[in-house]
Amino acid sequence: MPRRALLLSALVLSTGAVSGCRSKGGGAESSSVAPERAAKPEPAASASKPAPKGAAMVTIAREQQATWVRNFNPLLAEGNVRFPTVAGIYEPMLIYNTMRNEYTPWLATSYAWSDGNRKLTFKVRSGVKWSDGQPFSAKDVSFTFALLKKHPALDLSGVWRFLGAVTAEDESTVEFVLRRPYVPGLSYIGHQPIVPAHIWKDVADPVTFANENPVATGPFTEVKVFQNQVYELGKNPHYWQEGKPAVDGLRFPAYPSNDQVTMALVNGEVDWAGAFVPDIERVFVAKDPAHHHYWFPLVGGTATLYPNATRKPFDDVRVRKAISMAIDRDQIVKLAADNYTHGADATGLDDSYERFRNEKAVAAGDWVRFDAQRANEILDDAGYPRGADGIRTRNGKPLRFEINVVSGWSDWVRAVQIIAQNLQTVGIDATMRTYDFSAFFAALQKGTFDMSMGWTTVEPTPYNFYRDLMSTELLKPVGEVSARNWHRFGAKHADPLFHQFEAATDPSDQKRILDAIQMIFVEAAPVIPLFKNPSWGEYSTKRFTGFPTTENPYAKLTPNNPPEYLLVLTELRPR
Repeated sequence: MPRRALLLSALVLSTGAVSGCRSKGGGAESSSVAPERAAKPEPAASASKPAPKGAAMVTIAREQQATWVRNFNPLLAEGNVRFPTVAGIYEPMLIYNTMRNEYTPWLATSYAWSDGNRKLTFKVRSGVKWSDGQPFSAKDVSFTFALLKKHPALDLSGVWRFLGAVTAEDESTVEFVLRRPYVPGLSYIGHQPIVPAHIWKDVADPVTFANENPVATGPFTEVKVFQNQVYELGKNPHYWQEGKPAVDGLRFPAYPSNDQVTMALVNGEVDWAGAFVPDIERVFVAKDPAHHHYWFPLVGGTATLYPNATRKPFDDVRVRKAISMAIDRDQIVKLAADNYTHGADATGLDDSYERFRNEKAVAAGDWVRFDAQRANEILDDAGYPRGADGIRTRNGKPLRFEINVVSGWSDWVRAVQIIAQNLQTVGIDATMRTYDFSAFFAALQKGTFDMSMGWTTVEPTPYNFYRDLMSTELLKPVGEVSARNWHRFGAKHADPLFHQFEAATDPSDQKRILDAIQMIFVEAAPVIPLFKNPSWGEYSTKRFTGFPTTENPYAKLTPNNPPEYLLVLTELRPR
């Protein structure tokens, strides 16, 4: 399957209602019991062994960790819980489909704006049951949002900054009253995983609740096996999509690195993965051309360096830009990313946002161009002279810091090695620090890092992208978990533009506002975009079919982006 980048335009949000339609996918049946009735999981087989003979269990390599921690709390950030908790065990009301630039109705069949975009009304799907057989209703939706209000640590998208009230009008209607017009709120509200009120009303602390035996509406809810090296999920016996899923369940061996995932793919141990695989045509496809396939469109966000704005020298925009100029992105793309992509421009946008890209902002963002001489000049002017050892200092303190990265992510590890070498040439003593994913993500969320590799979100418009990176509404103190603004940067002069966009429905107005936001981003350089992240996706059709392809791009192939991967989970079927 050829490599190619898809140039996609993101959805322009409108105020019209989406009518109910048959969703593009189905669910898997699985049973789950409430915590007080939880049965002990069955002993697990070794992670290296295949699923039991005769069982149509899809083996997925998704989270690269050495061991699993049993946590299925869908109200926590996805990196803290097991896949597919937020979209596969639990479900949202809507799913934004990047490849089709549209919302797919899920637990809701329709939505409608009213009252000058200050009211958003959802009709929830009838006939849906929780995996314990209890009926799902609009009351579960209103209860979920009430939990976010009561426990702000769970309000990952800051919805209660623009919400005024959420009310279940009846069993099938839930009404969201907004404090101000907020059209982009559709994705934040629509993508929120919904929990059952009859279970969670008795949870003492939903922030620390591990939810080891989930009761949910999703296709896979039964925890069949859970051990350190492998876990398995079975089908929901009450799933609402008739005849789905067609597979018996999902299986997750623990692979701590890209290299181990690659080996498992080549050996036929994994059916679906979302990892960097070097020289994939030779290493993977050529081993079994009839069954081994991949698809890497450049719609996976942007691989980005996050400089912690609460720590010096990263509070100085001159230093941030100088660091960026010292980085050879072409070298990173060639040696770390295996030429699957290309360097990012200063807007930081991937190809899913192509129609919104401001070419004037791109031209103004010269700080993403490799120019070591200019980087040296900027650092000199910023008051960081070189010491006798060649390392720059200020007030006697050397310009020395660590760059965090996940130990098993071989492409990013190599990228950081290149970056550290680049920075040494301009007198910055940067060193790489590797962590397993859990420790890495904890430091990222809490802001306890100097500089860190990271990713960006992919949502319907660049408003969401830039709000994540610059809105003061998402700023949290160091040590407090932040779901999005990891680098603790706020641009107060961007906030009025965010508010303007929130009320805008005309495409030309949206584009004008986003153009201005992009210029602020380019001027401020709050983060350092490196390269457009491929939407990694590899699969084998030896045992299962139904995966998205370039010929049938019904969704992203990757299992890395919720809730869109739910579209894929419900389409897989045994060969």
